[in-house]
Amino acid sequence: MRPPSISRRVLFALVAACVLAGSAAQAVELRVVCSGGFAAAFRELASEFQRQSGHTLVTEWGPSMGNTPNAVPQRLARNERIDVVIMVGYALDDLARQGKVVPDSRAELARSLIGAAVRRGAPHPDISTVEAFRQTLLNAKSVVYSDSASGVYIQSEMFKRMGIADQMTTKARMVPAEPVGEVVARGDAELGFQQISELKPVNGIDLLGPIPAEVQKVTIFSAGTVSTSHNQAAARELIRFLASPRAAAVVTASGMESVGK
Repeated sequence: MRPPSISRRVLFALVAACVLAGSAAQAVELRVVCSGGFAAAFRELASEFQRQSGHTLVTEWGPSMGNTPNAVPQRLARNERIDVVIMVGYALDDLARQGKVVPDSRAELARSLIGAAVRRGAPHPDISTVEAFRQTLLNAKSVVYSDSASGVYIQSEMFKRMGIADQMTTKARMVPAEPVGEVVARGDAELGFQQISELKPVNGIDLLGPIPAEVQKVTIFSAGTVSTSHNQAAARELIRFLASPRAAAVVTASGMESVGK
């Protein structure tokens, strides 16, 4: 007995269902930990990547270094399930040497500069030259900086290079696990320093601009896949997207310089 024929409409429906099932099987959930310096750009780029790829991104935030619980090295030490890290380049390189990040997955995403900010409406001190900047620091009653790359540089190198390390000891402090701009906005510090891309989104502050080039520290933000990730292909897909020319305009608008090619 000849089996009943399948109508063309039913056949098309079956094929479509198979295609959709295949796409769903390929889509994964990627867990990302992103440093604050790249956060503004990533928030916007993540939505576009999810639309284009079908993957779902679960994002958490944490500094590239330090001992706070949210810091990337601390998360990896606890064996958190993470697929991609976005962080300061040299800190990522340290993790790659430790075998925690896949070395050949590393891609540079952006160049970032340190900026200075005061509370909105406060007088704008001069930071246009090294000498003016030095005087502004000496005149400030209180100074804060982040516990990530920019703050480590300011505390351990910049003050010494400017010859004011001793004078800054009693009035300058590192802020752990909180945006510097928020500390300045509520009046708990007169002058604050962090990556420009981290200061720009904060309400209640005025961005004075980058610190002088002679004492500036350029930070490279990079991304890499975590060695224990079971989603290596999708993780690399995300990194390629973040490093692509399509992402460049968003990176630039966030206050950084794109290195996408």
